[in-house]
Amino acid sequence: MIEIKNLYKTFHTKAGEVDALKDINLTINDGEIYGIIGMSGAGKSTLVRCINMLERPTSGQVIIDGKDMGALSDKELREARRDITMIFQSFNLLMQRNCLKNVCFPMELAGVKKDEAEKRAMELLELVGLPDKAKAYPAQLSGGQQQRVAIARALATNPKVLLCDEATSALDPNTTHSILSLIRDINEKLGITVVIITHQMSVVEEVCTHVAILDHGEVAECGPVGSVFASPKSAAGRRLVFPNGVDDLVSDPAKEKRIRVVFNGAETAGSPLIATMVIETGIAVNILSAAIRSIESRAYGTMLLGIPGKRENLFTVTDYLQTVPGVFVEEV
Repeated sequence: MIEIKNLYKTFHTKAGEVDALKDINLTINDGEIYGIIGMSGAGKSTLVRCINMLERPTSGQVIIDGKDMGALSDKELREARRDITMIFQSFNLLMQRNCLKNVCFPMELAGVKKDEAEKRAMELLELVGLPDKAKAYPAQLSGGQQQRVAIARALATNPKVLLCDEATSALDPNTTHSILSLIRDINEKLGITVVIITHQMSVVEEVCTHVAILDHGEVAECGPVGSVFASPKSAAGRRLVFPNGVDDLVSDPAKEKRIRVVFNGAETAGSPLIATMVIETGIAVNILSAAIRSIESRAYGTMLLGIPGKRENLFTVTDYLQTVPGVFVEEV
């Protein structure tokens, strides 16, 4: 388990102090794929570097499996970092070494015998789908292949935690999908806790189980991906989920009442829910905005409806929709 408690990070610059992180409190359970998302400058990369103490927090604690990382000696921290590995946007492979030697490198530093290290490295290249690239050099590989080698290298010390700092930002959509699928497979097969730093909602939606939204160095909100993205409570969350502001459309309150329909894991993606409701109730609602997405074959998101006529119509529509599992309704 990763526990981040009252974490602050302040940088001292020529222009003055910059508070990159302010009172961060998060709990990441074992085996989760946890997304940390936010706009540029939100503090995401600083936070992930504080987790493994590449950046020392100004105050607060990072506790991993009961160990206060900030209280460890240099030797103890080096040993602890074998359990907490990291992959980056720029891959950071050693260009003068072939793929096999790149994967062997952390094991060499740990004192693993050469034969044992090479055997383990081949197993990891097999795991990431590149057993035929052992003798190839990074310059001979595509971006996606380089990231796969970087993942294999990160797994060489049998870590418990894998930190991914914008690991797919330099990749095209298809390659991003394949890397995320690989990360999910590794999480499932090896039980590794994964923390993904990203500015891309699509990355979080595809692979993460939980998410924290950072805004100006603070946690705006956090929770299960479906719940947070279905009905974001913070201004930062609404900006990410509704970048065009469609959820704030306003209808004439003199002519119709408004309700927000929240889809939180509803199995309604293949059925015409609103059309069926209109037919059965006889109330022709006005769809003001909608932002629905499918995550793991379930519907998540929100829809803003205008209900014409008398107030009883609002009650009728609300009662109808609330009978559907995974659908919640609130008056706006």
